[in-house]
Amino acid sequence: MVNGTSSIRLVGRIFLVMNIRAGTGLRIGGSPAALNIGGLDNVVIRDPLTLRPYIPGSSLRGKLRSLWEKATGLEQNFFVRRGNPTVRMHAITTDDVKGLDAAAVHQMVHGDPVCRIFGVTGDIAVPNPTRLIVHDVMMSEESADRLNNARTDNPYTEIKWEATIDRITSAAVPRQMERVPADTVFSNARLVYSIYDVPDVRSQIEWFGDLITMLQLVEDDYLGSSGSRGSGQIAFENLQLLARVTGETGKTYQQLYRAHDAEFVSNLMYFSNQKDSMIATLRQIFGA
Repeated sequence: MVNGTSSIRLVGRIFLVMNIRAGTGLRIGGSPAALNIGGLDNVVIRDPLTLRPYIPGSSLRGKLRSLWEKATGLEQNFFVRRGNPTVRMHAITTDDVKGLDAAAVHQMVHGDPVCRIFGVTGDIAVPNPTRLIVHDVMMSEESADRLNNARTDNPYTEIKWEATIDRITSAAVPRQMERVPADTVFSNARLVYSIYDVPDVRSQIEWFGDLITMLQLVEDDYLGSSGSRGSGQIAFENLQLLARVTGETGKTYQQLYRAHDAEFVSNLMYFSNQKDSMIATLRQIFGA
């Protein structure tokens, strides 16, 4: 382990609150045992109490990270799994920091555009906890009522048939894919970005601007599976930026910016265009 400081102080938090609208059918996989209708294998994840599909925070957070790793071109140096299939990702490992003093490790971690936001493994003892928390996102009541009254194939979902076709004989192997229908809204998604006293508040606020870029990358890509076959296009709507300094328990969140326009692109585009102004305002709030 690398020797680091023994304490870290939470200065405050920045909150991004928004809705997520499915532009096309959305599929985030769950357990087949959750809803066994007609022997369907490729099911979506559901709340076990309401049976409504939802977006796990881990799915959105993982997509943000994977696209940010691609955008920054960082080496995929950490093997999550070896063999078939091999699964790799970017990380700072103990081999990377071996022989380095605490100051050098700090410089490496805080200079890494992925790990400084998403954190490092627990065996690297530097004060760099994950700065980004992503909560699960539940289906809005309005969308749930609309789908409940619709004649969908399964409760709240549709069944999409796909097939692999032999290029010579045209023989087909069909398969079923469960999806949440297009135009479904998942409400009050919450991304929480923590500000600590290490390394410095000003730098961490600058890094927060990268999160806006990550959201744009997700809109340009897809969420869930089967994105190359049309599923998973989403839009972030009704974004709000809020902040709270630690210790200000008697105050509500400070609402800084709100995008009212529900157009497919303009919500996030508004936030992107206001990024410099938002960062300047956050510096004032956190005294940086």
